[in-house]
Amino acid sequence: MGDGPDEPARDLVVPVEHDAAPPTQVSFRVDGRLTAVKVTGAVIFLLLALAFLGDAAREVFSGAAAVVLAGYAARDLAAPRRLSADPDGVTLVAGFAGHRRLGWTEIQRVRVDQRRRLGTRSELLEIDTGDQLYLFSGYDLGTPVWQAVRVLAAIAPPGLTEVPTAG
Repeated sequence: MGDGPDEPARDLVVPVEHDAAPPTQVSFRVDGRLTAVKVTGAVIFLLLALAFLGDAAREVFSGAAAVVLAGYAARDLAAPRRLSADPDGVTLVAGFAGHRRLGWTEIQRVRVDQRRRLGTRSELLEIDTGDQLYLFSGYDLGTPVWQAVRVLAAIAPPGLTEVPTAG
């Protein structure tokens, strides 16, 4: 059937998705929205500490909360890119905001560590060098952990990455 009286009928063309070429490099960074929440929380707790001047307990609690949130926000701003990978290896955050480069030959295993406890489930990306264990949450990576592991598996040498069957 045509679109108009003199137009021939058109076939419906459905694009077929082909597997994309595996990435050659990838970076995972903290979600900026989460950093904004931390900064906002630090400001709110700082204002509360100022509002509670004279009430030592509330002042200390609010001040401590402001300092902790500001510290986490500072780390997010100083080192937003937590993990990068390319065919030669990975660069990851080490310490507060430092970076460390690891070749794939230095890494023994990359996997998702899942824990179920008290009705909750936590997932961490685990990069194991034998001497050091680097852990990254979905908040650190800005994406679900299982998804990050699948992307890393496309870049890493075969057999190094344990890819979860369900995510």
